[in-house]
Order: sequence, then structure tokens, then C-alpha cells
Amino acid sequence: MGHFECFILLVVCEILFLPYTQELQTSQSQVLAQLRKHLEYPPALQIWENYNGDFCNLSSEHMSISCQENSVTELKIMGDKNLKVRDFNGFAAPNQSLSEKFSVDSFVTTLSRLPNLRVLSLVSLGIWGPLPDKIHRLSELELLDLSSNFFFGSIPAKISTMVKLHTLILDGNYFNDTVPDWLDSLSNLTIVSLKSNRLKGQFPNSICRIKTLTDIAISHNELSGKLPGLSNLTSLHVLDLRENHFDSELPEMPKGLVTVLLSKNSFSGKIPEQFGDLGQLQHLDLSFNNLTGIPLPDLFSLANISYLTLASNNLSGSIPEQLNCGEKLGFVDISSNKLIGGLPSCLYSSDNRVIKYDWNCLSIDSQHQHHGSYCKEAFIRGKQSKNTEIMIVAAAIIGLILVIVLLALGILLLRKKKGARRTYKQHILPKIVQANSPSGVCSELITNARFISQAVKVGTQGAPVCRLFSFEELREATNNFDVSMFMGEASVGQLYKGKLENGAYVAIRSLALTKKYSVQNLKVKLDWLSKLHHQHLVCFLGYCIMSGEQDDSSANKVLLVFEYVPNGDYRTYLSENCPEKVLKWSDRLTILIGVAKAVHFLHTGVIPGSFNNRLKTNNILLDEHRIAKLSDYGISVITEEIEKFEAKGEGSKSRRANIVTYPCRSHKQNLGDDVYNFGFILLESLVGPVVSGKGETFLLNEMASFGSQDGRRRIVDPVVLTTCSQESLSIVVSITKKCISSELSSRPSFEDVLWNLQYAAQVQATADADQKSDSIS
Repeated sequence: MGHFECFILLVVCEILFLPYTQELQTSQSQVLAQLRKHLEYPPALQIWENYNGDFCNLSSEHMSISCQENSVTELKIMGDKNLKVRDFNGFAAPNQSLSEKFSVDSFVTTLSRLPNLRVLSLVSLGIWGPLPDKIHRLSELELLDLSSNFFFGSIPAKISTMVKLHTLILDGNYFNDTVPDWLDSLSNLTIVSLKSNRLKGQFPNSICRIKTLTDIAISHNELSGKLPGLSNLTSLHVLDLRENHFDSELPEMPKGLVTVLLSKNSFSGKIPEQFGDLGQLQHLDLSFNNLTGIPLPDLFSLANISYLTLASNNLSGSIPEQLNCGEKLGFVDISSNKLIGGLPSCLYSSDNRVIKYDWNCLSIDSQHQHHGSYCKEAFIRGKQSKNTEIMIVAAAIIGLILVIVLLALGILLLRKKKGARRTYKQHILPKIVQANSPSGVCSELITNARFISQAVKVGTQGAPVCRLFSFEELREATNNFDVSMFMGEASVGQLYKGKLENGAYVAIRSLALTKKYSVQNLKVKLDWLSKLHHQHLVCFLGYCIMSGEQDDSSANKVLLVFEYVPNGDYRTYLSENCPEKVLKWSDRLTILIGVAKAVHFLHTGVIPGSFNNRLKTNNILLDEHRIAKLSDYGISVITEEIEKFEAKGEGSKSRRANIVTYPCRSHKQNLGDDVYNFGFILLESLVGPVVSGKGETFLLNEMASFGSQDGRRRIVDPVVLTTCSQESLSIVVSITKKCISSELSSRPSFEDVLWNLQYAAQVQATADADQKSDSIS
């Protein structure tokens, strides 16, 4: 065949195949349009409307598409229908899910016409119904994320044929069958996350055979029974089984574990000694279980352990005085147990270590320990336990001596009489074995295993009780309010650092009041403030009210005592002045999520709610683990009363002095103020600290720059740009704009803010995992 004939053949082939290529592109676009219709035209896909261009590489704040060889390979859509208001026949209320016309079967059928999909993420789109088996037609999938929808029923068994899956995330749905026992068919699976469903039954043994797993997260479900040994999972780094109903003893764990979260189950028995060999372990939470015995000493000295909580169990006895603590150990919580005796020197709070030990029967800090019959039982058991240990050791020594003596006698008698050896075996040895049997120990352990701590019953979670401090106690703690203990002027009042008699550090806010301020009224407000307990709020420990000299019913000063948070404020970690401290994007998201959770709790978790919470980056404090804790919350409840009195005349003050008033729910504008102020916190997280007085001007002139890549490169903190994914950044930029909207009605709820931040963190985590995987490969 000549060159000319070959040329003609090539042209003919191109002509023949050209319509097919064009048809393939059209079919993919048609599938995308059909999916949009199935999802009832969500706002996230509004960009598709009247779009005539190439869908490949199209992206927005809540959606992205990637293609390869004219086929869609990645489809990520994040909707806004995540709010689960109430149950409705096993799934969410219809006003938050797609309409009754929606067919999940038809939707998945349409989806399967994208056969080359490798990444599928459909989050918070209101999709409801049982997930169809035909999802397995997407055989090329490597990542499947269907979080925060309304799927119910079983996880389809056909997923077991999707052998390329390495990430399966079905969090926040209503799956209510058992955890599949076929997961080991997915030989490449590294992450399985089924959090916040209604899964029941036992932990499947099949999971124990997936040696590629790095993360197992099945928390907030209804799993029960025995947790099998997981030591074969040599790649496992994260195990999260919180808030289930496991009631077995703790099994052996893989030695490579970094994070173990097993709180709020019913695990019983002693902490296995093998836990003391987990050299990579950084975060261990065994709180709110029924564990017994003395806390395992080796846990405290692990090389990498930084966070250890054994709170609200039935641990008893005394901790060894010679206990060693690891250098990285920064937080320990052994509160709400039955521990007796003193504390080892390494378990005293310091600038570098926070220790919580309240509500035991310890011989220190008696004001925050149990008393009476509760401790009497603990002392008896501790003494019995100690006596039992002594008896066992003594019996073993005596037994060993007897064996040696009897063996010597036996040898001697053997020389004199050959039959003595048989008599020795039949009559002497059985008595020695009985003498070494530790009678009574097993029944005691069984009794302890059935004990349910009082903290679990009342749901206190070990929260400290607000107490009344004396002025002398606080004056001594601050060395008579010495200038060396002065931490500066707060938004309201002055702040001092103090050291209590038990060695614990506190922050003391000195607040001057109007002389006619009612002590009765103030106590009501302070008692309300003491009920605001949240892991991301600086804990309010107590107060000291200083009354007027001639009238005990009025106050002129109050000292508020809070926990001391050692690592400074969030603003410092955003500043270019301290480059070694500047936080990368994922760390900033973690802090922002913590603060958003705290504010959402202040708005909705207490009655009445707390608003106008003085949200600023320098009121976000970081503890030794860089866990965010919001300060200055609820202060407006006190200060608004002061301002109200100062605004009125003395006669008005006198008439109102003895009227008890409760903090009331503020107007909608006040709610918006917290959202608006949090928007500034988000802004500073994006661009770095905003100079005082520059904020409003900066917003007016620069916010439009976020809309372009060049604009972002110009104004966004370089640390953020180099550590973030563009999708994650876009989500936060979008919610920031909404928070600082000049129209109050356009601002989102804090629930919306929180969800967007959590989604941004999830997107960032996926991007980080992909980048890590690429670097390894």
C-alpha cells in the first residue's frame, strides 16, 4: 500500500470516528444535566444553567468536575441540605430532603452512565432512600463519599465488587442495618468512615483482615458486644469507636496506632498491659466506660503520648508515687474515678501540663473530691486490693521457700526411703497449690465491672463545679495582685494570672461594678454563666463578690476565676511576626471549627442563649495541644446590666436593685452580631491579622479580590495559599462573605457556618491524603 493510500485511509478513519467522539462528549453532558434535574436543581449546580462550554475542569465553591479522555473522572458536589430537624419514618424530615418525586434508583442509574468515575463525592444534597445495589456499576471508583444525606437501610453488598475503592465515607446518614461483613473484599481499602448512622450488631471480624486500613471511624452508632483483637491491622493509625455500646474487655491493639477514641461505651476490666507498648500513640480517650483496676502506669510514660483521658470510669487504688510522665504529655484527665492516695509529682498542673483529677478520693484538694460512704468504699477496696497484692506476693515467696525446703527434704528422704517421694507428691504439693490461690479477687473484679459511674448517670461529663472563692485566697494566688501576675487589660476588666494552693494555675478577671449592683442579681447571672460547659469554652471555675462596706446587698467588685490557657491567643499564631508559630490551613480550620461549635452551643445549647460573645481572634485561646477555647463569652450578660444601670438615674437604680433578672434571649440583631464578628475571624484566618481600624475599609476595598486567582494571591496569607486546596479555600471565602454581609437577613446561621467549615476541612483532608498518596507512589 502506497503513501497516498495510507493517507486516504487515515482521513477516512478520522471522518468515521469524529461523530463518535462528539457523541461521547454530548452524552456525558447530557448525563450531567440529567443528574442536575434529579437533584432538583440545587444552588450548588446553578453554574450549569445555560452553560454551553466544556464541563471538564469546571469548578465553583461547591462543585468540581475533572475529566480524562472526554470522560468524567471526578464529580464533587456539596449541597446545603444537611440539617436533620426530626425523624420521619426512619429518615429525615421531608423539608430537608429531596421531594417525594425523587427516585434514588433512577438517580443511581443515571450516575452509572459515567462509568469512568474515580472520585464521587455527593455531600448534603438531600438524597434519600436505600442506596441501590447498582452503585457497583461504577467499578472504577476509588473514593466514594455520600456523607450527610438521608440514605437508610443496608449498605449494599454489591459495593464489595468495587475492588478499586480505597476510601469509603458514608457519615451522617440513617443506615440502620449491621456493618457489612464483606469489607475485606475491598483489598485496597484504607479509610472506612461510617460515623453518625444507626448501625447495629457486632463489630465485623472481616475488618480485622484488611491490612491496608489506616483509618476506622464508626463512632456514634449502636454497635454492641465484643470488640475483637485488632493487632493484625499493622497499618492502622486512627481508631474511632466513640458512643457505641461495646461491653467487652479492651482487646490488643496495633502498635502503629496514633489516635484511639473509645469513650462513651461500656468497656470493662483492666486496661491491657499491651497498651503500654503503643509507642506511636499520641491521643488516647477511654473516658466514660466501666474500666477497673489501677491506671496503667506505662500509659503516662509513652514516648509520644500528648493527650490521655481516663475520666469517668471505675478505676481504683493509688497511682504509684514513682510514676514517670512522657515529655510530650500535655493533658491528663483521671477525674470521676475512685482513686485514693496522693498524686505523683509529674501529675501536678504546670505551664506545660494540664491535669484534671477532681471527684476521686484523693488526699489532695479535698474540696473537689468525694467524701463519706463513696470514699469509704474506695478506701476499703483500695486496702483490700493492696492487702491482696501483698498476700499474693507473700504467698508466692512462702510457697517458693516451702518448695525449696520440701525438695531438699525430699532428696534427703529419698536416700533413706525410696517410697517417700510418692507420698510427697500425693499429699504435700496439692496443699501448696491451694495456698497460692488468690481467693476473692475474681468476684471483686466482676462487681467492679458492673459499676456505672455517677457521672455517666447524670451526664455531667466530669464538669467542674463552680465554687465561691474568698478574696484572701485569690489575693494569695496572685501575690497580692502583684504586677508580675498582671496579664493585661481585657475587653472588660483586668486579667491576672494566679496559682491556687493546689498548684493549679487560673486566670482571674477583676471587674469593677456600680456600687448599687444587686448581689442577689449578680449571683443569678454568675450561676447561669457557670452552667456553660463546653470543650471549646474557657472553663468558668468560680467567683468572689466584694460587697459594699455598709450594705451587703450591693456589690462594687467581682473577681471571676477561669481556667488558665497557656499557649496564647489565636491572633498571635496568624502573625508574620512569629513565623515559627504560624498555622497552616488545616490547623486554622480545626481551630475555627472548634470556636464555631462553641458559639453554636452558646446560641442553642443553653436556655436562655448567650449572644454578643465578643468574638475576636485575640479572645480565642489555644491550650497546650492547640485546642481552641473561647474566652469572654457571656460577659455581656453582666456588662449589659452595668451599662443599663449607668444609663439610668440613681432613683431608677434604687428601685431595681433588689429585682432578680435573668439573662434573656437577645434580638435577632444580636445573633447577627456574633455571625458578623465571626466573619472577621474568618477573614483574619484568610489574610492574617487585620490592623485595628482597618477592618471595614479593608472589606469594602479588598473583598472583591477573592473572586480571582490573582486577587487571592495578592491578599491571602502565603502560608494559607501554600497549604490549602483551592476548593477548601473557596468554601471558606464564600461563607466569610455571607457572614460579613451588610444585610442581616443574608447572614447564615451558625449551624450553616459550622457545616461549611467542617466540609472545607473534609475537602482539605482528602486533598492532603491524595497529595501524600501521590508523593509515596
